Amino acid sequence: MSEAVEGGAVEGGAVESGAEVAVAERFEELYGTAPEGVWAAPGRVNLIGEHTDYNDGFVMPFALPHTTVAAVSRRTDGVLRLHSSDVDGGVVELALDALAPESDRGWTAYPAGVVWALREAGHAVTGADVHLTSTVPAGAGLSSSAALEVVVALALNDLFGLGLKGWQLARLCQRAENVYVGAPTGIMDQTASACCERGHALFLDTRDLSQKQIPFDLAAEGMQLLVVDTQVKHSHSEGEYGKRRAGCEKGSALLGVDALRDVAYDDLDAALERLGDEEEVRRLVRHVVTENHRVEQVIALLEAGETRAIGPVLVEGHASLRDDFRISCPELDLVVDTAIASGALGARMTGGGFGGSAIVLVESADADTVTKAVEEAFAAAEFTPPRVFVAVPSAGARRAV
Repeated sequence: MSEAVEGGAVEGGAVESGAEVAVAERFEELYGTAPEGVWAAPGRVNLIGEHTDYNDGFVMPFALPHTTVAAVSRRTDGVLRLHSSDVDGGVVELALDALAPESDRGWTAYPAGVVWALREAGHAVTGADVHLTSTVPAGAGLSSSAALEVVVALALNDLFGLGLKGWQLARLCQRAENVYVGAPTGIMDQTASACCERGHALFLDTRDLSQKQIPFDLAAEGMQLLVVDTQVKHSHSEGEYGKRRAGCEKGSALLGVDALRDVAYDDLDAALERLGDEEEVRRLVRHVVTENHRVEQVIALLEAGETRAIGPVLVEGHASLRDDFRISCPELDLVVDTAIASGALGARMTGGGFGGSAIVLVESADADTVTKAVEEAFAAAEFTPPRVFVAVPSAGARRAV
């Protein structure tokens, strides 16, 4: 059965306030003194707008109640000490002056990259002790890496009095992931973690970072949005994601535009004709242009109070990701096909692709039926059992203690 998770983690995780206390206590055990504070940053689900963010396009994520929690204190000796309860091993100690892009391929690259990006931008960060724990499922397309980056950035912003806004922290976190980690991700994940509001989806124009909070209270309308984690892990820093991004850049160059965002939906057919026999590029361009249009459709429907009508738009988005962008997988397709056949209002894969999660829009009364059908379909296909939970739009990054 699906499980509501507002206000805390699921499947054995601690309720958020308990996690904050525990992470502070563990910090003191590790470092011998209480932390100066505790911060939390959420993972996210993207309602619509996939692979549009690095094309200057439109996205519409919302924050999950699942968070990465960090207990942090300042240091003044140029040393960064990192520990995670979710990774085997002890405290990792790094010298700030030795931080360099792509020098670390492990989990510490994400928080270290944030420190590097802050210092490179001229911010006087002189060191820190950090202890982390997370309830954001890793590799599930729910932005566990962005939550890790944003929580460290927010903590350092507060402790060192840097005065940076949420969108500025998101930009620095994106630079950390792009340059330091070496993963060519867009700006959506970090902005969602830093800027989302409870009970809303975030409409983000990734070109100018303008934002609009769109009310998204499914429970009040008798609906739920299920997240189905297929348990198929992915890694965005590996080749396929980068190939798609390079293909999009080739498409914009061939069309003579700064980014595919500049190709109007009404001009798509003419643009595809201009691309001639560049079939792979044509598919990528078609997805990005139609996906931006789908974001606009969803916003219009939500603002008109026609929430159930977004279901078919989600299905169209999945078909485009499957057939044009070619980043789905058998498990994701099975979730979508089974959910729709079982009465769901809509469904699609979410996140970067090649695994991860799907979202399913259902009437609340149908949630258990659809969940059971998906679980049975996975069992029949001899796939790893999926993890299913109800996604409740939650608060963005904040200081917790």
